[in-house]
Amino acid sequence: MQKFVAEFIGTLTLVLFGCGAAVLGADNVGQLGVALAFGFAIVAMAYGIGPISGCHVNPAVSLAAFVAGRMGLRDMALYWIAQFLGALAGAGILAAIAGLAGGLGQNGWGPGYLGEFSMQAALIFEVVMTALFVIVILGSTSEGAPAGFAGLAIGITLAVIHIVGIQVTGVSVNPARSFGPAVLVGGQALSQLWLFFVAPAAGAVLGALLYRFKVLR
Repeated sequence: MQKFVAEFIGTLTLVLFGCGAAVLGADNVGQLGVALAFGFAIVAMAYGIGPISGCHVNPAVSLAAFVAGRMGLRDMALYWIAQFLGALAGAGILAAIAGLAGGLGQNGWGPGYLGEFSMQAALIFEVVMTALFVIVILGSTSEGAPAGFAGLAIGITLAVIHIVGIQVTGVSVNPARSFGPAVLVGGQALSQLWLFFVAPAAGAVLGALLYRFKVLR
């Protein structure tokens, strides 16, 4: 139960802070500010709930931990439920504050969405960036990694991914983060949600297999 609550709160915070910056503050802080909001949210939660649940706050990260042999199937399922519910709750709080007219920082691609990149570009970006994100997470939390610095490494990596890719997809690398806003906004965001499940999952497996088969130690 403690792990469930921690993952729920952590994912809620990630969506509320990150998407909240995009919806409520983007005009003032710009793309860099939104990127830092996502990164800082992860840093905060890594030290806040990391000792309890490991601060996955991302179904792709939990999948990677499972594939790498660091998590059981039952725990992964429990984490997924908490993460999706937390993301939905975070998006709900943001909707209560800002309404739905301006969106909720939902992910997407194609005509009318930010840089109007193609589906192929969105797919490649999400697979590659999730794989790299997972490599940083598994590496910085492995035995022999400098103690106490994993949260910073992970948060900085997520911020850089957003700096690079906000114009491409709004950056998911996290199916739960995409799920919460898309469910409430509906329409195109919901119809495109499949990519933000498939691509991060594929990237997570690719990154985790490098640790599973000891290509990376």
